[in-house]
Amino acid sequence: MAELRHSTSSLGTRNSSSPMKREEDSSPLIPDHRPIDDDDDDHDRHASRYRSFFSNLHSHIPDDVRVLLLNNNKKISLCLLFFAVLVSVIFLSSIFSQWNAPYLCKKDGIVLNCPRVKEPPSLWENPYSATTSWKPCAKRRDGISDVPPENGTTGYIFIHAEGGLNQQRIADDVRIVRDIPEWFTDKSELFSSIRRTVKNIPKYAPAQFYIDNVLPRIKEKKIMALKPFVDRLGYDNVPPEINRLRCRVNYHALKFLPEIEQMSDLLASRMRNRTGGTNPYMALHLRFEKGMVGLSFCDFVGTREEKAKMAEYRKKEWPRRFKNGTHLWQLALQKRKEGRCPLEPGEVAVILRAMGYPKETQIYVASGQVYGGQNRMAPLRNMFPNLVTKEELAAKEELDHFRKHVTSLAALDFLVCLKSDVFVMTHGGNFAKLIIGARRYMGHRQKSIKPDKGLMSKSFGDPYMGWANFVEDVVVVHQTRTGLPEETFPNYDLWENPLTPCMCRA
Repeated sequence: MAELRHSTSSLGTRNSSSPMKREEDSSPLIPDHRPIDDDDDDHDRHASRYRSFFSNLHSHIPDDVRVLLLNNNKKISLCLLFFAVLVSVIFLSSIFSQWNAPYLCKKDGIVLNCPRVKEPPSLWENPYSATTSWKPCAKRRDGISDVPPENGTTGYIFIHAEGGLNQQRIADDVRIVRDIPEWFTDKSELFSSIRRTVKNIPKYAPAQFYIDNVLPRIKEKKIMALKPFVDRLGYDNVPPEINRLRCRVNYHALKFLPEIEQMSDLLASRMRNRTGGTNPYMALHLRFEKGMVGLSFCDFVGTREEKAKMAEYRKKEWPRRFKNGTHLWQLALQKRKEGRCPLEPGEVAVILRAMGYPKETQIYVASGQVYGGQNRMAPLRNMFPNLVTKEELAAKEELDHFRKHVTSLAALDFLVCLKSDVFVMTHGGNFAKLIIGARRYMGHRQKSIKPDKGLMSKSFGDPYMGWANFVEDVVVVHQTRTGLPEETFPNYDLWENPLTPCMCRA
């Protein structure tokens, strides 16, 4: 109370010019609890002196100078306001572009970085945002024809359909002349004469090479054969419309024979209904035939007798590579470290289990005769007993028609793998690349798992790695190896990743 009485008595003796203080003075309900001392009196005297100094200075400034200062202040304020608006627009546009940016994984060295998603991970599907960012755009637009009329053509290219799958597909949107034109009288010359063959075409040649070296020959001779024909045209050194045409032919024009399409639909339907209801299924392309094992020159688990027989087989089939056999052990170790060896069935089983696939998973196996037979397949069958092939899904009579051509059986495997919920490859090759590329072109929703064989070889060879650490490595590494939208890079494979030339932002 003494402090309150002291402050109220002091208020009457002080004359303040501060609006805040005037409000406090006029309100009897707000007492001033701040003690007043000599320092406050000194502060007030100094403040009053400064205010009088600036008021006198302001009165001596000419009016035109004051107007000029006022205008400059307005200009500075407008500049600051414009700068703030510009920064805000840039900031908001960057946020908007990030929200609307397509889902795209980008490479940083050998690491593939993918956008983060809020969706919980799924064993059977890629993130939804990955499927809504891109759409196919290689299909021919209505009313636009790229094929010249018969009488306007420059000439014909005579080719052999190389590879089993290509022999089982027919063209629906590309003009293919199945018979040699009637005006070409010396038909036997086409098969025997070197004069009608363009040879020594370099691998992955640019488009200009064909314009300079092949087109003149076609114009001159009208019909020419190209040898060799596979992988002769590059991917990243040709115009974009050429790569788009490739995708149009591969994904829209070429169709499998109707009987192959129908049988593959039947096999896929049986896979989805093996449990009595609708169930997802996995397709496993197991590359572990004797020829593949021998050609790889990798070392695999086996008895001394098996290894001796494999050495004799390699020496017979590939004598130049085998030489005396002394260098093969070091070569095998190097290839396994680099991830260039086929995965064994047991290794595939461990990887799938580490990814989280349960024992009840329905798996369709696309494979030839597995090297080592049932003993080699035992670890995979023990961990995933619901393992079937087309021979187990279909009756013998249903497949007899397709046994006439081995390529027909391969085509059935191709389509059942293509229609699966999850596709898993165990080694390279055009079969697996074409499936992964087609599944990406269809929308990236379906998972296409490409195991990191190099990393897996290190993990399998580490005797001190526990199961928990192994599972963590497998899950983390393969989060981005499931057929997600991935940017292309120099010397990329168009058939495995058709994103840039053949797909557009959705």
